[in-house]
Amino acid sequence: MYGKVAISLIFVVLLIVTYSIFIGTVDIRSYFFPLLQSPSVALSCATTNAPLKVYMYDLPRRFHVGMLDHRSPDDLPVTKENLPPWPHNWGVKRQHSVEYWLMASLLYDDGNGEAREAVRVLDPETADAFFVPFFSSLSFNSHGHNMTDPDTEIDHQLQIEVLEYLQKSKYWLRSEGRDHVIPMTHPNAFRFLREQVNASILIVVDFGRYPRSLSNLSKDVVSPYVHIVESFSDDDPPDPFESRTTLLFFRGNTARKDEGKVRAKLAKLLAGNDDVYYEHSTATTTSIKESTRGMRSSKFCLNPAGDTPSSCRLFDAIVSHCVPVIVSDRIELPFEDEIDYTQFSVIFSVKEALQPGYLVNQLRQFPKERWIEMWRHLKNISHHYEFQYPPKKEDAINMLWRQVRYKLPAVHLARHRQRRLKVPDWWRRR
Repeated sequence: MYGKVAISLIFVVLLIVTYSIFIGTVDIRSYFFPLLQSPSVALSCATTNAPLKVYMYDLPRRFHVGMLDHRSPDDLPVTKENLPPWPHNWGVKRQHSVEYWLMASLLYDDGNGEAREAVRVLDPETADAFFVPFFSSLSFNSHGHNMTDPDTEIDHQLQIEVLEYLQKSKYWLRSEGRDHVIPMTHPNAFRFLREQVNASILIVVDFGRYPRSLSNLSKDVVSPYVHIVESFSDDDPPDPFESRTTLLFFRGNTARKDEGKVRAKLAKLLAGNDDVYYEHSTATTTSIKESTRGMRSSKFCLNPAGDTPSSCRLFDAIVSHCVPVIVSDRIELPFEDEIDYTQFSVIFSVKEALQPGYLVNQLRQFPKERWIEMWRHLKNISHHYEFQYPPKKEDAINMLWRQVRYKLPAVHLARHRQRRLKVPDWWRRR
């Protein structure tokens, strides 16, 4: 009797499965023959939200954290346990420390990779991208600030050694470095041999010092500067517009090169306005604290170009919730495919800003309601400009790794075309 019942149940189950297959609700191949899945199923498995897999080269410490801690042995592997903290007293050097935070994010492992944009892999065969942990900006800042300084030769030698190391890597040779990520946020970083890494994904803050053959928006990632002033975490007054008594604030070096010469011209134009604070200053611990107070008590913060089109001051303004006033004709902004800067910034061309009275009059007539909207927007997006360890969801480092991911399809296209084309870039010759 029990045997007949069992046979009947098996028959019913088989009948249901057969019917489901017939009407298309069950794909039996996905259970028993996964290699026979349809292309659409395989594609959906490939396009998951898994974090970017990044292989980090094991360079000796002198290329990276050895510049922070000279006492540790050069061949000591860097781990999250022995990673030296970024020095709190290094002031303006911090603005070019993106390379440090990128490396730190790959060392960090909380066992929850799904919450991060990139995770480190130890097997290069499984990597989506390769990170070169050379602190090229800190190398410039540490080993001489001009071409005639004798210590500059140390920076030069480090660049030579990095290239020699990479040119022995089959993964570098495989793509000519296209899938390699190299930070260069100081305009003089990697200055001796940068042309030899021009195919890589460069992390830059703008394109002011780079020819198009070296760096451009189609392959590289624009990063924020690391802000110098402290973030405003307790910004909740009853009336934020009235609580900020200064109309326009600027404190910084007015003796700049190239497009940054506009700073000296603005100093003359803005003089004599009681509601404008415009002062020449260099970056010291005291001046950074004064800038923090000034930005927090101002409605607008002026951000003219520096020696290159961008300036750290923009990101100081963002984390101070002071509406940025950008004056630069060639600036490129980070994360602009995801963030609309017009929602929280006021932008003037250099020509507009240098019209006597124009800039100040525009700001004085700015509607209070619109300013409050911008202030609220700044509070909502300022976390995207935070560099921190451990990294946090949607912070600057996670945003940067996401930007790297966006560049990889073009990298794969270039690699695949290079392998099969007999006449490279034939279409340019038409």
